[in-house]
Amino acid sequence: MSEATTREAAAPPRPDATRRGPVVAALMLGMALAALDGTVVSTAVPQIVGDLGGLSVFSWLFSGYLLAVTVTLPVYGKLSDTFGRKPVLVAGVVLFLLGSVLCASAWNMASLIAFRVVQGLGGGALQGTVQTIAADLYPLKERPRIQARLSSVWATSAVAGPAAGGLLAGYADWRWIFLVNLPVGAAALWLIGRYLVEPGRPPRDEAAAGGRKGGRVSVDWAGALGIFASGTLLLTALVQGGVAWPWLSAPSLGLFGGAVVLAGVTAVIERRAAEPIIPGWVWRRRTIAAVNLALGALGLLMVAPTVFLPTYAQAVLGLGPVAAGFVLSAMTLSWPVTAALSNRVYTRVGFRQTALLGMGVALLVLLAFPLLPFPGEPWQPALLMLLLGGALGFVQLPLIVGVQSTVPYEERGTTTASVLFVRQVGQSVGAALFGAIANGVLAARVGGEGDLDGLVRALETPGALTDPVADQLRRAVDAAVDYVYLGAAGAAALALVVLLTVAPRRFPVLKEHEEDEEREEQVGRGKQGEQVGRGEPEGREEREKQVGLEEPEGREEREKPKGQEQEQERREERRPSAPARPDSTP
Repeated sequence: MSEATTREAAAPPRPDATRRGPVVAALMLGMALAALDGTVVSTAVPQIVGDLGGLSVFSWLFSGYLLAVTVTLPVYGKLSDTFGRKPVLVAGVVLFLLGSVLCASAWNMASLIAFRVVQGLGGGALQGTVQTIAADLYPLKERPRIQARLSSVWATSAVAGPAAGGLLAGYADWRWIFLVNLPVGAAALWLIGRYLVEPGRPPRDEAAAGGRKGGRVSVDWAGALGIFASGTLLLTALVQGGVAWPWLSAPSLGLFGGAVVLAGVTAVIERRAAEPIIPGWVWRRRTIAAVNLALGALGLLMVAPTVFLPTYAQAVLGLGPVAAGFVLSAMTLSWPVTAALSNRVYTRVGFRQTALLGMGVALLVLLAFPLLPFPGEPWQPALLMLLLGGALGFVQLPLIVGVQSTVPYEERGTTTASVLFVRQVGQSVGAALFGAIANGVLAARVGGEGDLDGLVRALETPGALTDPVADQLRRAVDAAVDYVYLGAAGAAALALVVLLTVAPRRFPVLKEHEEDEEREEQVGRGKQGEQVGRGEPEGREEREKQVGLEEPEGREEREKPKGQEQEQERREERRPSAPARPDSTP
């Protein structure tokens, strides 16, 4: 039997279907820990600052957590491919809960920030590994279902998080916002330990495994340290630039320069490593590179609604913080709905075309925001956010599901972490870029340094401004947010260009994913044992044409050599010292 045929007959390992319910519940609880964290803490900031002090540095409660999550994503992705998903997820939950206990016992702002970083180290494992296990649990046809459930966790957290944080901080003590994580995390740990059983992973030979010799696993700890150090410097420069110090000041230039130098050193380490944390094939394969860039642009454009819309709602529309949050929550309500329905689209037209459709609609919505009247009504931006969330549901989920379906089990953790890492970096770049744009517009309109937060605080203070001055400031804020949304539209256009020029027309979905769908159908009829080892099931050709994930015309003639070429390409990419060469087998 040829290598290509072997790959066709082998399905990726998948936990027992009878255990999926409890495992999905564990994944949703784990995701809830990460999703609720930011929204709950943000509403308790006044009480935290009043108790611990540190008003000038409290923003690091969020920046430190985000930084730790972002720089650890690639590391956890590689570790989950090397040691399995379960130990990495368990370690992430334990680390997050440890950070929660430490945060609740913080004695000043500096200690709380340090313990938030510990939480972030666990949060990085939660975000990446949960998404990877979701792909392991379900075949391609059913993945939107589990992804939609995970998206609903974020939607619920966006609405319930601020209310829960306000109640705990106002009627109990702010330390309880961290302690409530303990029962949630304990339940997740119990479900994971009891029900998540990872079958044996597909074997890899000595050449493909690279760092596996004599049963020992080689971990690229030097590369992990380099990624952590360079990412920390870059994100610190992006988060603090223009806030704690000017962009062209010595601290900013030093951080950016250090990040570039460390990134170069890390690239050299990764090229020499037997099992690099970020392998070169992450960027050499067109599909993965295109999804990375497209979701990086998505992360960039998401800054406009998540960061600047609440400011617009409070300063321009005159809403309170809670009402402003509900304007934004319209996006989080429609997103999981369209994400759950996206499989009805991409199974007919393909992953790339579905993402193009969603991003095209998102571009139109972002361009429509500056056309809103001044001051307008709250339902107008809420309606646009409802449309934006619906459009983006057709972008993120199809791209993630699509790219996960082009790689085997032993590469899925690295691929998923790569996508999430680039998206997080995009958000950090977007926050810095759009913050600079907004402050520049304000400086041109009202003079001074153009501090957006300062203007919003002035507008919220009763009697601090005369009506003409307040109206001028509101118009300035309105103009600043309009320019931010135009910048977000530019990011959407960039994503469209990437999808059109870099992404392949049809994602090269591995045959093991398609056959696994049929195997799941046979399980429902009680025929799994009869069909697992057989060839093409009857009627498969017709279903493949309907799915539309690959070109149906001439597929039989090129299917076998294509599978061999992809496998050979992956083997060559794992060899650090040998250049890639074309497959010599027929």
